[in-house]
Amino acid sequence: MAGKRGVAGPRRADLVLSGGGVKGIGLVGAVGALTDAGYAVQRVSGTSAGSLVGAVVAAAAQRGVLGSELVRELAIGLPYSKFRDSGPLERIPLFGTAWGLLRETGIYRGDFAHEWIRGELANLGVVTFGDLAVDDDHLLAERRYRLVVTVTDLTTGQLVRLPWDYQRVYGLDPDEQSVADAVRASMAIPFLFQPVTLRDAAGQPSTLVDGGVLSNFPIDSFDRPDGGEPRWPTFGVAVVPYLPAPSFEELIPGLRLPCRGEPSLLESLITTMLAGHDQTHLSQPWVKARAIQVDSTDVGVLDFDITRAEAEALYDKGYAAAAEFLATWDWPAYLERFRRAHYVD
Repeated sequence: MAGKRGVAGPRRADLVLSGGGVKGIGLVGAVGALTDAGYAVQRVSGTSAGSLVGAVVAAAAQRGVLGSELVRELAIGLPYSKFRDSGPLERIPLFGTAWGLLRETGIYRGDFAHEWIRGELANLGVVTFGDLAVDDDHLLAERRYRLVVTVTDLTTGQLVRLPWDYQRVYGLDPDEQSVADAVRASMAIPFLFQPVTLRDAAGQPSTLVDGGVLSNFPIDSFDRPDGGEPRWPTFGVAVVPYLPAPSFEELIPGLRLPCRGEPSLLESLITTMLAGHDQTHLSQPWVKARAIQVDSTDVGVLDFDITRAEAEALYDKGYAAAAEFLATWDWPAYLERFRRAHYVD
């Protein structure tokens, strides 16, 4: 029953990719399996690592070159160690970590990640969100883009989805905004990567951080605002660790915050922010039914020293998880249970 569509035509799907840092390699494996199964990716929603993966996937889909070989190279060939771009003071053990936290700027600058995604997108002919616009009259005008990334605006105290909210919140033309800048903002895990400043049309600044602070797995991104039946499925891919209660060091190996004894409030906050909400969300039947869950427990969010063999193993786990999911996926049955008019949540 894999991929049953109910009607003839190409297999189309939207994707929602969770955050997860280096765990995002598993996201790429799942995308590889979906493309090999014949699914044509229409739109991608991503948070944090999911925004980085999603941006490349969306750009490749826009150009018509998306395939499993391309996404596998994205996962295996990425120079992860360079993402750990600390400043001179931040490189000092313990002191550097404390310094980054005290300054409230983050331990890592995030410059390498920013330039890497900018270059990869440019190679695919994408610079601004205007390059990812789609011609689809079924969508609201502000949502006619191949990619949307989730970001937390600490200044206005809200979740924003870029490019959808550039005009509403900031008075900016979404077509003119940098895709790489939005991805970099979505990756700014508080206290770990430096936040991003965005100025609105009047020049007022907003501080942007990781969208995972408010929604690390926004599975409802592409659900119709009118509650109507979708034209094709939205598949979510999540790479969260299995709980209960992983320690901070288990969640983020190699990064121990400078404190003694029981985990600090900050450690507990970041751990819950990165993992807790997802676990609650994934337990809901309407989410679980369309979510591909990748076992990424052995890899940490900031495991930038991951070996090629470890990266390949996580990619393969993502691929296998998606293949197993598709083997029993039944689109008409999903619609009947969760999307028909009689369904009550």
